Amino acid sequence: MAMHFNENAGDSAEMHDINVTPFIDVMLVLLIIFMVAAPLATVDVKVNLPGSSSEPQPRPEKPLYLSVKADKTLFIGNEPVTEQNMVDVLNTMTEGKKDTTIFFRADKSVDYETLMHVMDMLQKAGYLKIGLVAQESNPGAAGAPVQPGAQPTQPAETSK
Repeated sequence: MAMHFNENAGDSAEMHDINVTPFIDVMLVLLIIFMVAAPLATVDVKVNLPGSSSEPQPRPEKPLYLSVKADKTLFIGNEPVTEQNMVDVLNTMTEGKKDTTIFFRADKSVDYETLMHVMDMLQKAGYLKIGLVAQESNPGAAGAPVQPGAQPTQPAETSK
């Protein structure tokens, strides 16, 4: 028993249907690639950021984060570094481009001396564009408390 969908057309008639199966296959592969790659593009170092009521700056395509946790451990992106190899890792990641903006994140319990020590190390290494990252507060409430564990929305950049 054969099925004939277009009984009036002869054997030489053209089909006017679009075969969407290859398109669907490509879209599913792209979906899987983006689902795998998206979590890799975020910084997962948990830092309790202080609040800021300033207007957030637009994010660059590939930001470079330098984080200081509450126990004063340093991270570049998600990679732990020491004070001794921090500059070498930065030079490798920025390919020696000293005009790269370094987004500096620090837990709010980190003392001012530690912050200044890390910023001095960056300045001595030639990195003068330092963006300070803070947790965005309510615009009308300067110094409003920030929920612990909240993720930053946009980095607020200030040059040193």
